Amino acid sequence: MDGEFFEQVHEVVRGALPRALGEPRIKVRHNGIKVWFGEAVREHYEAQVIRPDGVPGAEHFALEVGFHAEHGKAEENDAVLARLRSGEQTWRAELGDDPVAGDFLGHRIWRRLSETWPDPADSGSDLAFEVGVRLADYIRVIEPLRGEGTGRGRR
Repeated sequence: MDGEFFEQVHEVVRGALPRALGEPRIKVRHNGIKVWFGEAVREHYEAQVIRPDGVPGAEHFALEVGFHAEHGKAEENDAVLARLRSGEQTWRAELGDDPVAGDFLGHRIWRRLSETWPDPADSGSDLAFEVGVRLADYIRVIEPLRGEGTGRGRR
């Protein structure tokens, strides 16, 4: 997986998002894609390569797909996650049982609402499409909930 893979994911995400959410900001890197709205870059959606064993260059890797809250203080991230957990019935109905709401993988202050796909290289040639659609699903379902009570709602 490289920047070209995530460029393909970018094209899928851009095509799959409802216009009612507004114009997304998207950054593609060699190991992932980040999507956010407005100036709220500390709260964003991401698909990225992670190394479950923490070893750079390790043979096995996974993909993480979902939402991140990366404010500088744990309390801020906890408040974002609490707001999302209050809508859990809504996002569970749309996203299923795979999303985990909790601590960020590898950073004790940040929080996540995401899922991991172990050994995605075994998934076949439509992986970029599948990742893009799943990331768009997270954005479509979570973004309206994220905005509730903050004046940022985008329904």
